[in-house]
Amino acid sequence: MFKKTVLNLIVGSAMLYACGGNQDKVVEAAAVEVPQSEWISLFDGESFQGWSKYGGGPVGAAWKIQDGAIYLDASNKDEWQAGDGGDVVTNEEFGDFHFQVEWKIAKNGNSGIMFFVHESPEYAYPWMTGPEMQVLDNDGHPDAKIRTHRAGDLYDLIESSEETVKPVGEWNLAEIIAKDGNLELYLNGVMVVATTMWTEEWDEMVANSKFKDMPGFGKFQKGKIALQDHGDEVWFRNIRIKKL
Repeated sequence: MFKKTVLNLIVGSAMLYACGGNQDKVVEAAAVEVPQSEWISLFDGESFQGWSKYGGGPVGAAWKIQDGAIYLDASNKDEWQAGDGGDVVTNEEFGDFHFQVEWKIAKNGNSGIMFFVHESPEYAYPWMTGPEMQVLDNDGHPDAKIRTHRAGDLYDLIESSEETVKPVGEWNLAEIIAKDGNLELYLNGVMVVATTMWTEEWDEMVANSKFKDMPGFGKFQKGKIALQDHGDEVWFRNIRIKKL
């Protein structure tokens, strides 16, 4: 069974090393034992190769590379999706996968990681099709007052089983594992969400959420990974994926 496989995790068997001047710092990953060669790097630490702006074209200039991380510079942004920002997506689509990324957020910041994103002119934003693992400053952003809107939550659908997010300015390890409709979210080595997609129960949950009037939401079984521009400073690094 998929869940039994995931539960046989070895915490610390995979370590993602910090970039820049913090080479000695690591974030321990809860990772299935797999040969390193099976992981695919989605970010080389130096360029946006393999990424583009959602809707087409190069990544917006508000997104920058800083100390080996993808960084959203919000200094010229009054709101989300402005200031030559916009959400960014992988060029490649993925079906069953194990995705890992480290993130940190600015004080009072909000962002997200979306998956199974279907890029099409009929969908103006990635969140119209792709579910989101929330990225948030739980201590400062007003969204944290809403259940299912806190860091690690499956946004507006399922709240985390426990709070494992680190303080503002510290790196968090997020993992998304999707296999045969089974979905599990991990934050800093702890499974915080587990559900099954594309069932009657899934459809009912979506129908009771803010996505109820979005016919494409949570329907696609293959799609892109998206990093959200919510108008706040956010950093992503050590981005990789394993096809399952």
